[in-house]
Amino acid sequence: MGSHSTVITDIAVVDTRDGTRTPHQDVRIDNGRIAAIGATTGTVDPGQVDGSGRFLVPGYADMHSHVLGLPDPADALALMLSFGITGYRQMAGTRDLLRRRNSGEFDAPDRPRLLALAGDLLTPFNAGSPAAAVAEVAAQAAAGADFVKAVMISPDVYFAAQREADRHDIAVLGHLPAGIDVRAASRAGFRSIEHLGPGPGVLAGCSHHEHQLVANDHGRSIPVPPFTIPFMDRLAGRMLATLVVNPSQLTTPGQLHAMRDALDSFDEDKCRELAREFVANDTWNCPTLIRVQTQELCGSPEFAGDPDLRYIAPRVRRTWAKAATAFTRKFSTAQHEIFAAQFERQLTLVRLFHDEGVPLLAGSDAVGAAWVIPGSALHREFDLLSRAGLPPLSVLQAATSGPARFLGRENSSGSVDVGKDADLVLLSADPLADTANLHTVTGVVRAGTYHSAADLAALRDRIAVRGIG
Repeated sequence: MGSHSTVITDIAVVDTRDGTRTPHQDVRIDNGRIAAIGATTGTVDPGQVDGSGRFLVPGYADMHSHVLGLPDPADALALMLSFGITGYRQMAGTRDLLRRRNSGEFDAPDRPRLLALAGDLLTPFNAGSPAAAVAEVAAQAAAGADFVKAVMISPDVYFAAQREADRHDIAVLGHLPAGIDVRAASRAGFRSIEHLGPGPGVLAGCSHHEHQLVANDHGRSIPVPPFTIPFMDRLAGRMLATLVVNPSQLTTPGQLHAMRDALDSFDEDKCRELAREFVANDTWNCPTLIRVQTQELCGSPEFAGDPDLRYIAPRVRRTWAKAATAFTRKFSTAQHEIFAAQFERQLTLVRLFHDEGVPLLAGSDAVGAAWVIPGSALHREFDLLSRAGLPPLSVLQAATSGPARFLGRENSSGSVDVGKDADLVLLSADPLADTANLHTVTGVVRAGTYHSAADLAALRDRIAVRGIG
């Protein structure tokens, strides 16, 4: 069906702001936008979409994706769309990706909308000193990056980068620097904490032993030449690609001992106080619990048995299985118990943050990470957010209205309203009754183009034959 005009008849419209449902509505879409919403006429004319018995919500946003890092991301993007993902935040970019984005290359209606794009990751390779960080942030801002993502930088580099980013009105977010006071980073303007740290970052902020844990946190590191060499950006990319499969493999006995201390000294009251600090400073969190789980429990049989692995190329599946075996063998039973306890505590963190009003985003960290499957992984994130204690509406908001607010796109997305982008998901069951109903995708509208359940199933079958990666 073309994108010029579509009518969805007799559907229940879900309001992501307050959780109300308005049944028996006709929704007309013209030229990629919602043109009208009103009581159904009770008839379905040829060419219209029968929405009876179904629920209409905004399209899902995966707010932590690396899909454009693939040599050819077309299949991964199509798979994401088949799972109801109509938009994504690309967490690592390049000058070339920024140039291609500006040309409109990523706006096709058969793939999710590119909502935000970073420049090159801010790492010790391009930001090994405060001066280098300042220059890199300025260059990324000039190239049109929407934000700067920090990875494995030092606190002094972070604060210099943040000051320069403030001058250019661009956000810094990502991985908390090792050894940083998380409250100081929040107050400085760290926009979004990814992966709950990673490492002890946020957990350390909830500990009676916070000062000691922060002082002794040296993080994971990668060897960096003390001088600039040609193609350093390519070298950094290859090293990070190897690391990203499962960074937990690099955890040292000392780091596990520190994590055990952080878990044993956890203080819920202090965690709630930290959460209130985040709220005051508008510091968002994108927990990517599916990524955290696949790192810390990498050898779990449930991952190797995931039926959605059929979408992943055999070569990539073998790499993931090899990483899982190496992770399982490297650590003792007692050490694996620390990883398991860490994950359970991170679920507690998410619940406490939600209770205190910390704004949360749903993200998956696809692609490249072991067992993280584009599209499918965001649905697993929904389940983990629910397991952490979030009610269905809050899970839905983390993938719809939350991203719209975070990105400043509330005028065009995040709710089903007249005038907004027609990026929508049709569900066969009430998403507010049970988070599991977010999985019941029976249709997707992207930029006004309707993709039926049959279309989506056929798309998945084609991708399963080729395999992503």
